[in-house]
Amino acid sequence: MAPVIVDGMTRIDKNAVEVRGLVKHYGDTKALDGVDLDVREGTVLGVLGPNGAGKTTLVRCLSTLITPDAGHAVVAGYDVVKQPRQLRRTIGLTGQYASVDEKLSGWENLYMIGRLLDLPRKDARRRADEMLERFSLTDAAKRPAMQYSGGMRRRLDLAASMIGSPSVLYLDEPTTGLDPRTRNEVWDEVQRMVAEGATVLLTTQYMEEAEQLASELTVIDRGRVIANGRVDELKAKVGGRTLQIRPSDPAQLSAMARALGESGLDGIAGATVVPDEGLLYVPILSDAQLTAVVGLLGTHGFGIAHIGTHLPSLDEVFLAITGEKTPVSDTIPEEVAA
Repeated sequence: MAPVIVDGMTRIDKNAVEVRGLVKHYGDTKALDGVDLDVREGTVLGVLGPNGAGKTTLVRCLSTLITPDAGHAVVAGYDVVKQPRQLRRTIGLTGQYASVDEKLSGWENLYMIGRLLDLPRKDARRRADEMLERFSLTDAAKRPAMQYSGGMRRRLDLAASMIGSPSVLYLDEPTTGLDPRTRNEVWDEVQRMVAEGATVLLTTQYMEEAEQLASELTVIDRGRVIANGRVDELKAKVGGRTLQIRPSDPAQLSAMARALGESGLDGIAGATVVPDEGLLYVPILSDAQLTAVVGLLGTHGFGIAHIGTHLPSLDEVFLAITGEKTPVSDTIPEEVAA
């Protein structure tokens, strides 16, 4: 638990998920090789990594679907190995592929899940109606799930994972294959649940999704955690910032670049001129360098119309950290690759 300052007051953050030294073997393959991670209550932790990195294996261990070979994990106060029954009542899970009973209607699927979670009949009916409406499935409520499109089945699967109002929700690549509108609906629902106090562990291969939803990120590769932190922290680690300068007179771009190149400013590797954009790009590592660059240009009498800073994208961060291309969702499923 870590103390944080909120509105001038100190608050102790509690972890909803704590994982220490988690190990899982499949024959000679180490799907998990000593994973440590924490997920603070009421937040979204995004777990990134190439296919076969161990993301789905981690979710399966934390949801009691498989037993780890070593290590220790506590979720919502329950040990995942010693207290699986109690834990299952407090979590929700959406896997990489929709898992619904195709012979039942959408409403019947949700009602059945609610009853299996020991919701009273009245509450199970109410929650089924609510989730169908939230995921735009009300018009298809009475149709068998086998008649649903792939996107509709995915939305039904997500609704099923949320019907019991879980305190911890695992989303394993939840929006793979969804159209942009449905993806945004899923994002809205995740944000709503977090606002109501739920904790989410999200594995994703969409950088936009991670940046939109996650307060913190963990990057896994070959079964090990290789980086973690807030989005801006990871961006700063791999590439620092780039200063973007637009001169008042575009004809001065080259002269500005020469002045910086000849300046001998400490840590300034050089500037890149992009005439089509009318911009000068200068890599910087600190606020002191930013101040030095602006001061130098002012001393030389250059007029500046605009100045800003740019952090690397999550795609660039992923590539720099893992050395892999940004993963795509239609490659080998992690169930096979892991």
